[in-house]
Amino acid sequence: MEAARELFAARGLDVPIAAIARRAGVGVATLYRRFPTRDSLVTEVFADQFTACTALVDDALADPDPWRGFRTVVEKVCAMHVEDRGFTAAFLTAFPDANDHEHERVRAEQGFARLVRRAQDAGRLRADFDPADLALILMANCGVAVGSADAAAAASRRFVAYLIDSFRADRTAPHGPLPEPVVLKLDHIRSGR
Repeated sequence: MEAARELFAARGLDVPIAAIARRAGVGVATLYRRFPTRDSLVTEVFADQFTACTALVDDALADPDPWRGFRTVVEKVCAMHVEDRGFTAAFLTAFPDANDHEHERVRAEQGFARLVRRAQDAGRLRADFDPADLALILMANCGVAVGSADAAAAASRRFVAYLIDSFRADRTAPHGPLPEPVVLKLDHIRSGR
């Protein structure tokens, strides 16, 4: 699992199973005996992070300041995304045989949507922000998260700070609301399409 975790973090989820087995010092057959599918390996490697992401949203919902809760989720999810390039793809991918993962993912998405509504109802988040915009944020964050780990983290923090400032309700563009939200499934982040 440690070899898979390292390779997924560095190269994403598309790393070949043979490379993971080689890094772990075992044969491919040994890896498949322990994890019969790629999906079972991915869900096991990221199980703690799936739970942490859902807990992050839960904590933000418990925050009495909905704007602070919203900001915290966006900042921390983007930081997690930069730190481990495989995590976002793993979290956003549907794994039919992983009911716990699917439950955590859906719960986090629904919690984020509630968080968005709370921040908008408090008059702090622009009314035209849509929960689906999280996919756009992560896609854009992926683009700035290049280079060394330190440079990627710094670029992501600055980029996210700009975004959060633009999400404030008092920053609505003078020319009117934004175009309609783009209907993207979060899987677009993983596939790049």
